[in-house]
Amino acid sequence: MIDAHAVDLGPYGLLLVNLALLSMIGWALWKTEKNISSQSDMIVLGLLGIFAVSGRILLEPIPNVQPVTVIVLMSGIYFGFTRSIILATSVALVSNIFLGHGLWTLYQAFGWSLIGLIGSLLSDKLHSKNITSNTPLMIIAALSGFIFDWTVSLSVLHTLGPDLLLLYLFSGIPFDLLHAAGNMFFVAWLASPLSEIMTRHVTVKKPSAVKELVQNRI
Repeated sequence: MIDAHAVDLGPYGLLLVNLALLSMIGWALWKTEKNISSQSDMIVLGLLGIFAVSGRILLEPIPNVQPVTVIVLMSGIYFGFTRSIILATSVALVSNIFLGHGLWTLYQAFGWSLIGLIGSLLSDKLHSKNITSNTPLMIIAALSGFIFDWTVSLSVLHTLGPDLLLLYLFSGIPFDLLHAAGNMFFVAWLASPLSEIMTRHVTVKKPSAVKELVQNRI
């Protein structure tokens, strides 16, 4: 019976297992959220954090593709900048406990916090439309991939001179494109359920904007 479970799945088989695990986690969290009272934004942030951390770890075999950026962007849109900082920093720290923690964690936390800020600054415009089918959200998510990657790339200044920064950024463009494409995929996959969940728990500070969002859903 020793090593009876040690099946060699290969990279693609392992990725399928990880996707199945992520889907199970997402479904369980979605069902859990249904039993939470409305306007429990901090509890929902915790559930989103669990999914974001799980997604980053389980999708690690796919270079630079993870749901964290889109989740933080939408948390900024719905819950505001300060709550998106909590989510961004917690996800960076917890996931890096498993993936590797170092100085780059600070830059990742700052980069995702910047994405949350962008979401909060654009919240009025995005609230005024149906976010689940909104092309601008997909465009912003794609651009957020570049913004986050370039922010994290500043950490190389601790080891490389500033004269090599542009070369480093240029060499990383293929990974930036993967991040952007992944974000567009996650918007297509997650924007509708996340919008529904976050709308239920958002603290209503701008009734007209939320009312218009609800009307657009009918």
